[in-house]
Parts: sequence; C-alpha cells; structure tokens
Amino acid sequence: MNKFSAIVAGILALGLIIAACILGNAYKYKFRTSESINVTGNALKDFNADLVKWRATYSRNDFDLKVASDQLKNDQAMVKNFLLSQGIKSNEIVFKAVNISKDIRYGTDANGNSTSQFNGYILSQDVTIESTDLDKIEKASREISNLISQGIELNSSNPNFYYSKLEDLKLELIAQASENAKQRAENIATKSGGKLGSLKKADLGIFQITGKNDNEEYSYGGAFNTTSRQKTAQITVKTSYGAN
Repeated sequence: MNKFSAIVAGILALGLIIAACILGNAYKYKFRTSESINVTGNALKDFNADLVKWRATYSRNDFDLKVASDQLKNDQAMVKNFLLSQGIKSNEIVFKAVNISKDIRYGTDANGNSTSQFNGYILSQDVTIESTDLDKIEKASREISNLISQGIELNSSNPNFYYSKLEDLKLELIAQASENAKQRAENIATKSGGKLGSLKKADLGIFQITGKNDNEEYSYGGAFNTTSRQKTAQITVKTSYGAN
C-alpha cells in the first residue's frame, strides 16, 4: 500500500468511527427521550345530594270533554292542597299544561274488517316539585298515594336527587386524580433508580356518579345516579411522564 492509499484508508476509517459515534449518540438520545412512565390517577368522594325533583301525574276519562276537564280541575285543587299541607311551598309546585287525547280502541269484526271504538277523552296533567328540603319531599312522595282513596287516578314517580355544586366537585376530583397520578409516577421512577421528568400528556377519564355503597356498574359514557341521596363521585386521569 502506497502512502496515498494509506491516507485514504485512514480518512475512511476515521469517517466510519465518527459516523458510528453520531449514530450511537442519536440512538441513545432517541431511547432516552422515548422513555416514559404511563400511569392512571384516581380520585373519589362521597357526598350528599342537596336538591330533589319529583313528578306525579293524575288523569280523568269521560265521554264529555267538559266533564273530564272539570274533574281534572278539582283534582288539581286537591293535589295542590295536599302538597301545601305537607309543608311544600307554592313556588316549588309547578302544574304543567293539560294533555288531551282520545281513547280509541281498534280491532276487527267477525268478517275481518278493521273497527274502531271511541271510549271518551283522556285528560292528564303533571305536577312537578323542585326543592332543597329533601326530607319533606320524600315524605310527601310516599303519602300522596292517599289521594287515590279520594278518587284521584294518580301515578307518582320516585324522587330524583341532584347536587347543585357538581362542577366544583368535578374540578376538585380532577386535581386529586392528577396528584395521585403524579405520586404513582414518582414512586415508579424512584423504585427504578431514575428520576421523574416533566408531564408529556394527560387525558381525562369518565366522570362517574353512583349510589354510595350501591353495587352499580360503571358505564362507558359515565354513570349518573339520581335515585340515591348519598352518592359517590369518581374520576380518572391518564398521564404520561418523561423519565430521566
């Protein structure tokens, strides 16, 4: 090998060494920056509802529309007097518009022809109550069935319970779940002999509200219990932290 060839070979060897170092450092950098700790933080809190909504429906049926209407007006007065006697305030009581429909029964005669029979008008009306006095409304919802013995055709739904400061509760749980996720990530990093880096990504999970101590299944779209006065709220936060 002559002197020129030796110089060329040396330059090529040096180039290969430099390229290897660059590639090696690039791989180490890529590997280091791609390392991450993925954890899910969780937070839950028990709370009590502070608002109740309740609905009842009463109806009348008669061939004479005026007769049915007069009967329904009398029923409305009886329902209102009952609610007031239970200590419910008049501004908490809302009577909805009267719904009118015809009771028509369809069938077939002996020859297979379609028939219809008019059985009078059906008039119904909803009354809704919204209050912050949960005990009072629960008691009234149980006792309103006594009006049936007075000739009123009445159906009462179960009260629904809500929480007026739900957004504040949600923000509180998000903060707790985020802190819980960070603590878990720091524990993983420490146990692995590393150090927790900065937050890369955070995704909010589903906000769930279930009855306290109830065996309810979580829903993909988020459970929202309204039947229990005592409830449990839960939320998750999925996070990704860098690792050094």
